[in-house]
Amino acid sequence: MAVPGDVRGRGLSGLPDMNGEEEEEEESHEVLLSVFAQHGQLGLCFYDSRDFTLHYMPDTSDNHELQLLARVVQEVSPHVIITSAKQERCMVQFVQGLGGNPDYRPEVVTYPYVDFGLEVSKQRLLSAHFPFLPPAVSERERISYLSSCISFDSPLMLRSVGALLKCLDRRRVGVELEDSSVGVPILQFHTYTLKDIVYVDQDTYSVLQIFKSELHPSVYKLQSGEKEGLSLYGILNHCRCKFGSKLLRQWFLRPTRDLAVLNRRQEVVRFFSCPRNSDSLNTLQSSLRNIRNIPTLLRSMSLSHTKVSDWQGLYKTVYSAVCIRDTVRSLPQSIQLFQEISEGFSDDLYYIASLISRVVDFEGSLAENRFTVKPNVDPAIDEKKRRMMGLSDFLTDVARRELEHLDTRIPSCCVIYIPLIGFLLSVPRLPSMVEKEDFEIEGLDFMFLSEERLHYRSQRTKELDDLLGDLHCDTKDMETAVMTQLQTTVLERSACLYKVLDLSAELDCLMALSHASQEYGYTTPTLANHHRITLRQARHPLLELCSPMFVSNSFLSSETLGRVKIITGPNSSGKSIYLKQVGLIVFMALIGSDVPAKEAEIGLVDGIFTRMQSRESVSVGLSTFMIDLNQMAHALNHSSGHSLVLIDEFGKGTNTTLETAVDGDELVFLYQLKDGICRSSYAANIATLAGLPPSLVQRGVEVSELYRTGKTIKRIDRPSTEEQANKCVCVVKKFLCVNLEDQSVDLQRYMKEELLPSGGDLL
Repeated sequence: MAVPGDVRGRGLSGLPDMNGEEEEEEESHEVLLSVFAQHGQLGLCFYDSRDFTLHYMPDTSDNHELQLLARVVQEVSPHVIITSAKQERCMVQFVQGLGGNPDYRPEVVTYPYVDFGLEVSKQRLLSAHFPFLPPAVSERERISYLSSCISFDSPLMLRSVGALLKCLDRRRVGVELEDSSVGVPILQFHTYTLKDIVYVDQDTYSVLQIFKSELHPSVYKLQSGEKEGLSLYGILNHCRCKFGSKLLRQWFLRPTRDLAVLNRRQEVVRFFSCPRNSDSLNTLQSSLRNIRNIPTLLRSMSLSHTKVSDWQGLYKTVYSAVCIRDTVRSLPQSIQLFQEISEGFSDDLYYIASLISRVVDFEGSLAENRFTVKPNVDPAIDEKKRRMMGLSDFLTDVARRELEHLDTRIPSCCVIYIPLIGFLLSVPRLPSMVEKEDFEIEGLDFMFLSEERLHYRSQRTKELDDLLGDLHCDTKDMETAVMTQLQTTVLERSACLYKVLDLSAELDCLMALSHASQEYGYTTPTLANHHRITLRQARHPLLELCSPMFVSNSFLSSETLGRVKIITGPNSSGKSIYLKQVGLIVFMALIGSDVPAKEAEIGLVDGIFTRMQSRESVSVGLSTFMIDLNQMAHALNHSSGHSLVLIDEFGKGTNTTLETAVDGDELVFLYQLKDGICRSSYAANIATLAGLPPSLVQRGVEVSELYRTGKTIKRIDRPSTEEQANKCVCVVKKFLCVNLEDQSVDLQRYMKEELLPSGGDLL
């Protein structure tokens, strides 16, 4: 195949210039990234024309600033970024931000939303050019193969793949000089993970029960539908603010092997796990409860859509942040996070808190459902409010004088103030006032009728309008102006507020992990860049909470002790629990948490792969066994010497056993791991415990023994010899009871209806 570099990589003399060819090949190298973001989830893939590889990242969560996408762009440095013309605001802002960077300006290509359709993308993927597949391969075979290479359970990623393939076909990347019938080749698929991020697929998250969604039991939350069930995230999430829980979930979704990050987390968890620091822990957690959604509050201020509740939330957030800062400053500043909080929570926070406290009248704001200002903030506002407060008595005097000039038939009147309309004279409707013409009163201008009262504008009310004006609206406008000034002041110091959100969320997560460590008796693992995993008296973090007695087990894996472990034992002896226990402990260490073990030394892994739970998928139309094979293929193709791979009942082994004991006829599980070979499956004992009939269990034991010794297995669907003899005796007795000399006996009928049916069973 001719590639552009083969033509352009020649010197001016027409002879090959090796250095020039290498430079041209490097220049011709192109990376195209396709991304699709929706509802806080991100799916992306990119194509590298250097080796014709399609890299994909399964759907994962990202924040409103798309920090994960920014890291991907920084690492991959794509020449072209493909996105949808119909995107969320965060994606639009991200693309606009790329244009403001003078050092890196990739080409941005937008396609219509329909080009990111799920079914369209699947068809494009099935129709793509894969040189390694035979031309005559069927569509079903192609689906089977592709499902082992790329995850069909990540819809956003698949949609980005469809747009990427469209762009590749349009640009003819790498095949510009080939015939139009030749498609852009895809030679291999690679799962992409960020640097120092540990790869964990969805099957692993599910089988290890790291997350588990359940239907919410409350009838009032049927629409939202879900709550966190018994899961690792559920027992570790003791966060006090919503953003702490959100950040902790991100840590779970992106475990890291960066020792600097893990050590930073461990030192905070270790500090708060100490009982003597429990008072500081409780003080900080009570303050964290008041941290609100700062980005939403600031956005409302920038749009001047601030409500009374927003000002309350901002004041509580800033005041609590000041309390957090003062508490943290009394803690050891050798801990990096404490130092960053002490320095990052600047005096601007105190200034904002004191300013809000001095200006905003929260009690009056709640009563009037609008922003109101405290006294002594603006003298003009105070004067307006003073007039409003004395207005009632003043209007009573005005009404008394107005009544003297009215018709004597009118028994009473009052002067009222209506915002935007002004001062009006209100009189009761007389019985004689039927038609609209009857409403006219000399010297008064009729305005409207409401609730059997007539409202007029008199000369005196007009003078009041000129003298006092629209007090209510004027006051409201002046207070709005004060609110605008206050908003501007807060927004000018918003940088410190974003710091509050980030550092408070991190502090909340680490205190939640330390709370769990104290409550469940965890220990801090030793982390290092080696291939050794040593767990002493390790426990399953979920099962130990559900079982009244849990037997701990150790795990040793190293170059000298062997890195491949095979576990055998009878059903229900704890093999799967042991596998999951190892996987969960390693995972917990990779998020910076303490682990359920007496002692733990864990070498950092780059991925956790499992083949433990069979699942069905209607999206690809494959059998359960084929999906199991795909799980194995995925683990083998993407794991490395630094990966942890857990396989349950996909093969058989004889290296390690879980100990059991037989007490009489009863099987007792000790749930203790021992070196050696499992000599028996204890299938009969397990079957008895499961409630199978004793006769069936006994027959199973007989067949198993006959098979083991190589003897013939005889069917038992016919009666035994003893049963046949008893039936023969019954037939003979019946025949002997017949009186053959009796002429009334129909011998043929008797033989046909009585003896032959009984004798037929014996033949």
